[in-house]
Amino acid sequence: MNRRHFLTTTLAAAAVAQSSLLQARTAAAAQVSSPSQTTSGDSIGDSMQIVVLTGSPRENGNSNTLADFFIKGATEAGHSVQRFDAAQHAVTPCIACNSCGMDGPCVMDDDFEIVRPMLLAADMVVLVTPMYYFGISAQLKAVIDRFYAINGQLHVHKKAALLMTYANTSKRNAAPILSHYEELLDYMGWEDAGRVIAPGVWTEGSVKRTQYPQMAYELGRSLKA
Repeated sequence: MNRRHFLTTTLAAAAVAQSSLLQARTAAAAQVSSPSQTTSGDSIGDSMQIVVLTGSPRENGNSNTLADFFIKGATEAGHSVQRFDAAQHAVTPCIACNSCGMDGPCVMDDDFEIVRPMLLAADMVVLVTPMYYFGISAQLKAVIDRFYAINGQLHVHKKAALLMTYANTSKRNAAPILSHYEELLDYMGWEDAGRVIAPGVWTEGSVKRTQYPQMAYELGRSLKA
């Protein structure tokens, strides 16, 4: 398929669908139960509280498909999973005002307040992103940057995982996101529980014809506290 023709037609369709998609995602977010008031590490038995942070603005995008399969596996394994679709929420980028002091209330009154308690209660944080210009999507990056306001409380042992998709097939192209993920975990003191890196998936839904959704499912299904 001609790339220019594909972008022209799909972007037009996406613009029409965006309004209804946002309404649906907002309604879904409202149905998510509030996390319990336990601190990280207070899981019962082999069950963990997991928060999945996605960064794709495409409802049926390839990285969102991986998230769906991961959540299915983790839920079947008995874990409690909450999902925050960053692209369907208003999260303002950090402005480095330092009002929070790296461990306090943020001056921004936005949807980060939805995910903040999820992150604090979570035993595991899963980052899900498509590659956008060789980096994490801006929507997910905004959420990660806002970790600054709860930095002190996040520096406790948690597990983490990365689910990532990209159109090209070069491992070198994936290196910047992998490096970012590894540096983030090293800084936070979090434990890598697994990664699913899916190259060669560009058009929406193409990841479904690969082994990567099953890999994401198996990763979720294999998790232990």
